[in-house]
Amino acid sequence: MQLKRGDKINPITIEKMAAEGKCLAKYNGLVVFITGGAPGDVVEIELTKIKSSFLEGRVTSILQLSPIRATPFCGHFGTCGGCSWQHIQYTEQLNYKQQQVVDNLERIGGLELPPIKPIIGSAKTQHYRNKLDFTFTANRWLTKEELTTAIEQKRFENGLGYHIPKMYDRVFDVATCYLQPDPSNAIRLLVKSVAEKENIPFFNLRTQTGFVRTLTIRTALPSEVLAKGDLSSEALAKDEVMVILQVAQHQLEWTEKILTAIAEHFPQITSLNYIVNEKRNDTFADLDVICWKGKPYITEHMPKPDGSGTLQFRVGPKSFYQTNSEQAFELYKVAWQMADLQGHELVYDLYTGTGTIANFVAGRTKKVIGLEYVEAAIADAKVNAQINHITNTDFYAGDMKDLLNDSFLAQHGHPDVVITDPPRAGMLEDVCQMLLKAAPSRIVYVSCNPATQARDLQTLSEKYTVTAIQPVDMFPHTVHVENVVRLDLRK
Repeated sequence: MQLKRGDKINPITIEKMAAEGKCLAKYNGLVVFITGGAPGDVVEIELTKIKSSFLEGRVTSILQLSPIRATPFCGHFGTCGGCSWQHIQYTEQLNYKQQQVVDNLERIGGLELPPIKPIIGSAKTQHYRNKLDFTFTANRWLTKEELTTAIEQKRFENGLGYHIPKMYDRVFDVATCYLQPDPSNAIRLLVKSVAEKENIPFFNLRTQTGFVRTLTIRTALPSEVLAKGDLSSEALAKDEVMVILQVAQHQLEWTEKILTAIAEHFPQITSLNYIVNEKRNDTFADLDVICWKGKPYITEHMPKPDGSGTLQFRVGPKSFYQTNSEQAFELYKVAWQMADLQGHELVYDLYTGTGTIANFVAGRTKKVIGLEYVEAAIADAKVNAQINHITNTDFYAGDMKDLLNDSFLAQHGHPDVVITDPPRAGMLEDVCQMLLKAAPSRIVYVSCNPATQARDLQTLSEKYTVTAIQPVDMFPHTVHVENVVRLDLRK
């Protein structure tokens, strides 16, 4: 019988995890990629894609539960794509992430590898993020039942929440999110309530009409929590909170109604900002941020790697900072240990961002040079060095492939150690070739995408041997995993 989309198959036993959080099974000799299942489940699936060499489908009924299943804790599970692994026990998530690193390095990199250290799990699996972005919608996503009623009554509802996966113009209304600590949920709910009460129009992504567009909430834990592990309510109450309201027009009366309500209900907010965005997208890197109340930044704290004190990092509305603050320390500590710095080295920190890693390792180097393509991030990096009284760092902005060249090396010196933390796309071929030419003794490669990391490691293997591998989980209940690799120059 010829298969077609919409056909249902049962029973089918899910064998293992595959890429991008999908599961893998077999049917009549064909590989089947399945969404919504867990290894060990016996399920019924509905086919969503038919190819000659594989099938894709989604779970429509679970006939037998896998022993590694967990009960999802969020009411939005299945609709929201943010925490897609809530139905799998956390210890098992870590096992799959570890295997993801192994598979990528072996299959894509084709490398001879040392033993891979066990993945470092996150101490927190809920409320671990320090930044969330919510989108307003004048036409919130509805279930089939809700949609029928809305069409009959010709009445659609506002929403403030997240985009449905792979649907830019579909936003579902969030009741409770378990990703960010209080007062995140309360702020979001208040803002939605005030906007509706005051008849302030929510934005329509399709027609590009309306007023309120996005709401960003950033939190920074106080130094007591990170440096001393003090999780008491008194310590947590001292955290800093930033709110950024993005609106579509210069209509200060509406903007101030919302901001005033936020300030009155949440006096602990230390940075209250708004942005007027008249573009067709929600990015605001090129727009002015108006600080309406408080400071134009919040301050993150991170223990120094040698335990001698705490570093401070100012985080503005446009700043990048690792979104799991506590686990970022574990990640950077691994990079610091692999760099094996003795105090005399010239270190290059590629893709330095706001200089977090550069300033983190500076205490045990002769000098650190940070390179980054975003000029605003470099400005933040210089401020962060200044407020931490760090005098042996320099930062430069520019396209990495153009910045890191022979003349730059001649002017600033050849690095003894390179630490690189590129975006998901990895390093460009030109950058890899320049590292081969510069030939530092060690390279520490921090990656949020083991697949592109494996590709780059294959290029660097011309002169380097992988000597240490440490996966780190920054984002529990998601498919993402960070990986740190040390490479040593062959003599």
